[in-house]
Amino acid sequence: MRWEWPLFLIALTAIPVLAWWARRPVARRPAVGWVRVSRGGGGMRAGLLRAIDLLPWVALTLALLSLARPQQGLRQSEVETRGVDIMLAIDISPSMGAEDFRPRNRLFVAKETAAEFVRQRPHDRVGLVGFAATAFTQCPLTLDHDALLELIESLDFGLAQDGTAVGMGLATAVSGLRRSSTPSKVVVLLTDGESNRGAIDPPTAAEMARVLGIKVYAVLVGRGGVVPVPVTDPLRGTRIEMRRMDVDETSLRQIADKTGGRFFRAQDAAALTGIYTEIDRLERAPIRSIEYREYRELGPTLLLFAAAILALHVLLSGTWAFRVP
Repeated sequence: MRWEWPLFLIALTAIPVLAWWARRPVARRPAVGWVRVSRGGGGMRAGLLRAIDLLPWVALTLALLSLARPQQGLRQSEVETRGVDIMLAIDISPSMGAEDFRPRNRLFVAKETAAEFVRQRPHDRVGLVGFAATAFTQCPLTLDHDALLELIESLDFGLAQDGTAVGMGLATAVSGLRRSSTPSKVVVLLTDGESNRGAIDPPTAAEMARVLGIKVYAVLVGRGGVVPVPVTDPLRGTRIEMRRMDVDETSLRQIADKTGGRFFRAQDAAALTGIYTEIDRLERAPIRSIEYREYRELGPTLLLFAAAILALHVLLSGTWAFRVP
């Protein structure tokens, strides 16, 4: 059980005050519609009348609890599948803004490629790394692909300093697989290949992957050459200029070859199919993961009970229970 908006629980402290005010003698306060004045005496009838008086307060309590949005986890379970551990490393450097695939830029194509890849690998644990001048882990290895797809979509320019550190991105992805016990570990590297920053260069990162038995499938995003590039001008706003934005196919091929992986181009419709085929050939191993289901809202149920209690109070107020003997 959890409360999405727990501050509303503070309002519960007002109920005893309101109840005390409502029970004051008639001479000192205006009449309150839902509280009867005469409740003296004893016996079953008097007790029933006092219980009926409490119904609106119970309904109010339930209504306030519903405002705090109580939630209950549907399930937490351990899931076992047979699959491969995969880290996606996506380049978010400024060069990925080139619109080789106009009206789409390289980053859009890279994210679209990565998302389609995740959808086709339901039984593999997949993680996500973003990199520009520095690299960061956006998502560790997970079987929660819905959450992963949202994180892929959230990748954008400006999340790291300008520059392209392909080596750092690859090394960070390799680090995310370092403790994996599965026999088949893969990095899918999506970039334009033009590395110009970082403390670790691409050949060194590739050697790290090779030593750890991690295959790198390098996906070149971009056609290269003179391509339209959006340029932001403080006075004129954003405009499109034709600039030379080369891609580095050679270094990506070297990375793939050194690690036993393969090189693909994202502009080729068959590229993803080729990656799927290659990974399908890899040895699969049992993968255990804790699966968390989304929370179920209990507020509507509490409101339904509150409405039912108020309806019961109104019904009893107009029947024999409230008639004066």
